[in-house]
Amino acid sequence: MWQTSRAGRILFAFVALFFAAAAAHADTIVLKNGRRIVALNAREEGDKVKYETSAGELSLPKSIVDHIEKGGAVPMGDSPAAAAANLAITPPAMEATSGGAEIESGAVHEGAIDREYIAKLDGAASGGGQRANASAALAHHAVAQFELSRGDMEHALADERTALTFAPEEPALLMNVAYLHLRRSEYKQSLDYLERARRVAPENADVAKLAGWAYYGLNKIDQAVAEWKRALALRPDPEVQAALEKAQRDKQEEESYKENESSHFTLRYSGAAEPALAREVLRTLEAHFSAIESELNFTPPDSIGVVLYTQQAFADITRAPGWVGALNDGRIRVPVQGLSGVTPELSRVLRHELTHSFVGQKTRGHAPTWIQEGLAQWMEGKRSGENADVLAQVYKDGHAPSLGQLEGSWMGLPGDAAGYAYAWALANMEYIAQAGGMGDVERILDRIGSGSSTEAALREVLHGDYTDLMQSTAEYLRKTYGR
Repeated sequence: MWQTSRAGRILFAFVALFFAAAAAHADTIVLKNGRRIVALNAREEGDKVKYETSAGELSLPKSIVDHIEKGGAVPMGDSPAAAAANLAITPPAMEATSGGAEIESGAVHEGAIDREYIAKLDGAASGGGQRANASAALAHHAVAQFELSRGDMEHALADERTALTFAPEEPALLMNVAYLHLRRSEYKQSLDYLERARRVAPENADVAKLAGWAYYGLNKIDQAVAEWKRALALRPDPEVQAALEKAQRDKQEEESYKENESSHFTLRYSGAAEPALAREVLRTLEAHFSAIESELNFTPPDSIGVVLYTQQAFADITRAPGWVGALNDGRIRVPVQGLSGVTPELSRVLRHELTHSFVGQKTRGHAPTWIQEGLAQWMEGKRSGENADVLAQVYKDGHAPSLGQLEGSWMGLPGDAAGYAYAWALANMEYIAQAGGMGDVERILDRIGSGSSTEAALREVLHGDYTDLMQSTAEYLRKTYGR
């Protein structure tokens, strides 16, 4: 818990660290319609502008780009719970085809999608002909990539699926649909498309690469390791190598682990742990599952993986900062050394981490860290009373961070700065829950899961932006806890 007596030192630590993190450089792509995209390493390659994002390497038609501004602050990275295993895996690329650049620039130009042009291609394809079908498929694929670059996962998936109707045996399209399902934490659906891709392209390294990700998300570590080894045998790939090393650490550690299951969980635990503790953990998790399910009006479709570690194994496997007491990176990882039963503190930790699983799946991995951590604290029972006075004063003095600064990963923060971030996250989610009830929280998460940005979701539900929310939260803290 962040202590108010340390507020000044914590504030300076947080601000100093934030600006140190911002010293890295990014590029800004300025589109002809005025929209700006901040990303790493934007560059021109032929008739495209390629750039790095949290979704991997993406590209835009050069015809819609006005210019690239080199240098700037790098946004903080994704929350560890944003995707299975926190893996940086890029979407598969389609091979260039004759006339492809013309179709792509026709489908997306001047920073907008030309649906009239696409409708003409669709109409031509309805008359049959392989070339007409290929053109329509490529146009919808180009649109999907453009939508993905804007974070619109819902429409990107819809257009990629439409592309498949025109070219159902095209491996790249099958893999891109699979990739989008992976980004949405829909692992079983992804495997369906990957199995189709493997039938038409059995030696494609990207199929094995993505299949490993899907199996990891489903807590099937042996299958994930096998797929990633297959991918590396077909083609060297640093992304796969990093993912394989992470999975092998898990596999090696868990080889001697025992396993229990319940309706919604698959639990693995060290042989040194008490079997009775494992059973009690599962009972506690099932009780928390029912409560959170009711609060958020959502049921995660897949079994949730849980691993109970010794303290040293937790540190070795997760490699998390020392202030992290448990972790959810697609699986709930908790150190339980020395415990023979579920204590009230362990119960709170389990409820906190389970909330991450619900939020991650409900928003398809798109909830920012401040919502993830704020809601997880709220659900475990924490409230802002201890820190309210200091937070309200920090806001009044103009030193509070923007919510945009709290969107990305906090894993690089030192303990004091992390405590400050957690306190603001809780305060904001507490205000939302108290002002509009859990119905407002549920609606915000649903809109984020449907592809809206977090700030757009707030505007739709709360009728205000990040600035308005921070102001309302500060007023709530003063009125509720002010002395």
